[in-house]
Amino acid sequence: MFLRFLRFLDFFAVVLVVLLGVKSDAPRLNSDNDRTRTFTRQIEFDYPNWVWTAAWIKIEQGSIGAPYAFTRETNKEIVFEYLRATLNVMNVENRIEQIYADPAVTNKESATEFLRQQLNEFTARQTELAPFAESVLQSQLSEALAELGLTAAGQPIPQVLYHTSPTPRALVVSPRDRIVQIANISILPTLTLDEEIKLENEVAQSLDVSTLVVGIGGVGVYPTMVMETTDLRWMLDTIAHEWTHNYLNLRPLGLNYSTTPELRTMNETTANISGNEVGMYVIKKYYPEMLGSSPNRGLISFDPPFLPSNGLDDPPPFDFRAEMHETRVTADELLAAGKIDEAEAYMEQRRQFFWQNGYLLRKLNQAYFAFHGAYADVPGGAAGEDPVGPAVRALREQSDSLADFINTIAWMTSFDQLKEAIQQ
Repeated sequence: MFLRFLRFLDFFAVVLVVLLGVKSDAPRLNSDNDRTRTFTRQIEFDYPNWVWTAAWIKIEQGSIGAPYAFTRETNKEIVFEYLRATLNVMNVENRIEQIYADPAVTNKESATEFLRQQLNEFTARQTELAPFAESVLQSQLSEALAELGLTAAGQPIPQVLYHTSPTPRALVVSPRDRIVQIANISILPTLTLDEEIKLENEVAQSLDVSTLVVGIGGVGVYPTMVMETTDLRWMLDTIAHEWTHNYLNLRPLGLNYSTTPELRTMNETTANISGNEVGMYVIKKYYPEMLGSSPNRGLISFDPPFLPSNGLDDPPPFDFRAEMHETRVTADELLAAGKIDEAEAYMEQRRQFFWQNGYLLRKLNQAYFAFHGAYADVPGGAAGEDPVGPAVRALREQSDSLADFINTIAWMTSFDQLKEAIQQ
């Protein structure tokens, strides 16, 4: 009877998460969103259909018995083989795109015939392995959450359920006179870059706002959505990040995600801290051989162009987070003084400075900071002098455990409560 009650409780939690899960990294309804949606209604991502399809996939996956049908080592090999299959798919897709973009190749269909055959084979292998790999990672993360104390009667509520798929893009909107996210609308991932730029310009010019289309690594619907990747550490962090959003969505902090910018930052910073810690816990327990590698999960970067020598043997290293912090602080000061045009000119100048130092930023504007500034689990960066991130980090530092930290902040409904908690 007790187990039946727990199953009912878990089901009830899942229903709530489905209804409330779009509080994180997904569209939020307000008047600014409504005005922006006049430009996006025909290209918005269909969340209800995705959730229905993903939920059915999870039901089918539950019937295969993985990961309990295999040994621990076999489960690891399934995950690694899935990542290899994914890498093969990505490499072949990239090669096909290069051929179609090459003006010197006249018969593109013939030139890509063998590659397309390879792509079909690699995709079939990836599809075959996906349900097993997802089940293995769900189980490993569930065990980690149980050992970290983030469970009820030994089970995470809601259960860890995720599905890998192309994730939507997000159209982020901020006023020009200050940095704050006033709209975030998920749009189709199939839009071309030209179509995204056209959308940004139409909304910016019509509503006199700052706009930017950004990529999203995961979405806190249920089951959670995670972008396809070959980086296992990033994948684990993201699954745990989105599960944390679902956990918070059953509590006041998540329910009030969109109430104020401070609460949004509290949510996202908490999810980042949780995702990083849980992801690392799984790596240490199940994939210790990966601890020696530290892939760069920051912004896309490339080798910087040749820079003239300044007479020194080695130029000082470029500190992206420190430079971005300086940029945000200066932009905030200019906007606070009412110097909107000067602030925008300054941010463009800084964007070119980042480019010269090897960081590809298509736009650096108010919308950029409004989106990225909410993820403040590491000092510096796009958050600038916003005090919310440091306060969340301070609460984590004074908490006895990750579970203590999450279960404390989860019941807060204002930044004032957080400030009081860290002053005690």
